[in-house]
Amino acid sequence: MADHNELGKLGEELATQFLIKKDYKILDRNFTYQKAEIDIIAQFNNEIIIVEVKTRNSNFFGNPQDFVTPAKIKLLTKAANEYIVSNNISLAARFDIIAVLKNSKEEKIEHFENAFYFF
Repeated sequence: MADHNELGKLGEELATQFLIKKDYKILDRNFTYQKAEIDIIAQFNNEIIIVEVKTRNSNFFGNPQDFVTPAKIKLLTKAANEYIVSNNISLAARFDIIAVLKNSKEEKIEHFENAFYFF
């Protein structure tokens, strides 16, 4: 597996553990629908939280959260809608980004709640 894939998996695991420590209940990971993938689906305070994890080993080209594009947001909302409808969930939904900066000298996790809106 390519190094960036390994880094991405590590970032998702770090983000999952970060959320668990904040008392989020993890419902699903790596949920796919058509061309979209949701990294983490969690529940917290009667909300469904759709989490996009962005992991980088450097912020030289920008912060990890800056790489969530409008096209990615469109795919995430489509997949989130499918998950919510197919699981008959009647809770409000929120979209978060967790940015992970991880290298041999640094490990930094930032959680951006309500990172974007889908309506």
